[in-house]
Amino acid sequence: MQILKEEVRIFMSDIAIVTDSTAYIPQDLREQYDITMVPLNVIFGETVFKEEDLTTETFYEKMREADELPTTSQPSIGLFEETFHQLGQEHDEIIVITLSSGISGTYQTAVAAGNMTDNVNVHVFDSEVSCMVQGFFVLAAAKMVRKGLESQAILAQLESMKKKSRAYFMADDLSHLHRGGRLNGAQLVVGSLLQIKPVLHFDNKVIVPYEKVRTAKKALAKIFSLLDNDAKDGAALDIVVIHANRPEKAEEIAAELKGKYPATNVHFSYFGPVIGTHLGEGSIGIGWVETKYK
Repeated sequence: MQILKEEVRIFMSDIAIVTDSTAYIPQDLREQYDITMVPLNVIFGETVFKEEDLTTETFYEKMREADELPTTSQPSIGLFEETFHQLGQEHDEIIVITLSSGISGTYQTAVAAGNMTDNVNVHVFDSEVSCMVQGFFVLAAAKMVRKGLESQAILAQLESMKKKSRAYFMADDLSHLHRGGRLNGAQLVVGSLLQIKPVLHFDNKVIVPYEKVRTAKKALAKIFSLLDNDAKDGAALDIVVIHANRPEKAEEIAAELKGKYPATNVHFSYFGPVIGTHLGEGSIGIGWVETKYK
């Protein structure tokens, strides 16, 4: 009986893990690792949807049918405050991992809400990316909590992971990024880029072109070469293939990567409604981080 009590005590952590919906972590994993998700919003006209309430299929269908592109909004400060207060009933600390502060105000809102919450100590970490690469940070943090690491040690490890994380993608239609203002320096580059397939990435928290190429095939080949630089020596990586309503192409890429890099873990994910609003249907991305916490 004493052993059972000890097992329960080990799993009752003093640190809660929170992220936003753009990490696109499957619900079963969120439940398995006790991850709390705060949703962003997608707005079609005057109708506001929480991101979690729209399937990706429904979202892209609605976007194709809409007269105007949808818009997005970050979680309200009140929603973060409520979430932190509730978690503070059972935890001493909260680590919040958000999408890049360069493309959303979610990070800043979480910081403000944390400063207004007095029953729990809130630490907010800017992943400087989004989608399942952000999710890798969240899952790593949750696993470190289970290993008994303290919050400052976890945050230090996340900073170390950030230096070894990569995320590249190609948008099928750059007009979404241009009109949404998410492409840095868009007024200078979009005119020349709309007719080609640039490789994009996060740099200093914002989305910028990494290299200009003429075709989607060449763009994908460039991303493969970048991945090869990090994976060729047998490094243990978590790799994710991300798609915007192109599951067949993403599965094809994932299968190729599994065969080429057997020492890595290849995952399959998607650009959900919020990120899909800005990238557009048909986009493909590949991201990876160095694996440390399994």
